[in-house]
Amino acid sequence: MASPAGGGVRASVGGRKDSTPPYVRAISGSFGGIVEACCLQPIDVIKTRLQLDQSGAYRGIANCGRTVVRTEGVRALWKGLTPFATHLTLKYALRMGSNALFQSAFKDSATGDLSQRGRLMSGFGAGVLEALVIVTPFEVVKIRLQQQRGLSPELLKYKGPIHCARTIIHEEGFFGLWAGAAPTVMRNGTNQAAMFTAKNAFDVILWKKHEGDGKVLQPWQSMISGFLAGTCGPICTGPFDVVKTRLMAQSKSGGELKYKGMIHAIRTIYVEEGLLALWKGLLPRLMRIPPGQAIMWTVADQITGFYERNYLVLD
Repeated sequence: MASPAGGGVRASVGGRKDSTPPYVRAISGSFGGIVEACCLQPIDVIKTRLQLDQSGAYRGIANCGRTVVRTEGVRALWKGLTPFATHLTLKYALRMGSNALFQSAFKDSATGDLSQRGRLMSGFGAGVLEALVIVTPFEVVKIRLQQQRGLSPELLKYKGPIHCARTIIHEEGFFGLWAGAAPTVMRNGTNQAAMFTAKNAFDVILWKKHEGDGKVLQPWQSMISGFLAGTCGPICTGPFDVVKTRLMAQSKSGGELKYKGMIHAIRTIYVEEGLLALWKGLLPRLMRIPPGQAIMWTVADQITGFYERNYLVLD
């Protein structure tokens, strides 16, 4: 019987693997991360500046972007690109690969099916792992670089990503690179639980695409599914993201730390700046994350779809 993709029939049990292997998903995610980083870095810089703005210096996204370009030059919108691109490439490789491993572990041993609970737990586990191993130290460096004003090296405390990391370790200790780890874990775990579950649901509902069926989505289909899957997380995890940024930005070299931890930071921001301050930078996050997921999944789906069509389905 012809497959839904029209490209052949299912292989027999002995000739077909259960699912796309983790290393293929890791490779697909890493390529997607490279493309995403190059396209969306300016929005990430603007988001960080808005989240760190406690004096009202910027009047929205457009004003922030114009101010940065006028006072620091266009290149300032790509500040922190090297750690950002490296971080995204490694993060997506770990995220996609570990999610595939977790899914394999949570599948029913008798039927090979993955429940919605198993999918959520796999996404959350992948998010926690990426937060601790990749995201936190890279974002600490990225945020410290992005918060610096100007482009003259002699006026900047941090001369580049390597120098920034060395300075943080020297002044704050090795674990200074893990400032803000708790809200990062909460943000990424929740985000990935929602994202993987939503992406699979949209693929099935919109395009009748099931994992391992050999059907390769058109790029525009992957973009729509990825965009929709990337919209819910930022709204739910806004406070965690703001607190993460504030904790990562503060340096012990400046004296006593203002924020003592995640809960203390949430309380302090609420008291001093109001409830809505916990969602500062939400609009640029919505401008960056859903399009970023659309770009990443467009690339990743083509790679995994090619593998599924050629190795999981026999012509």
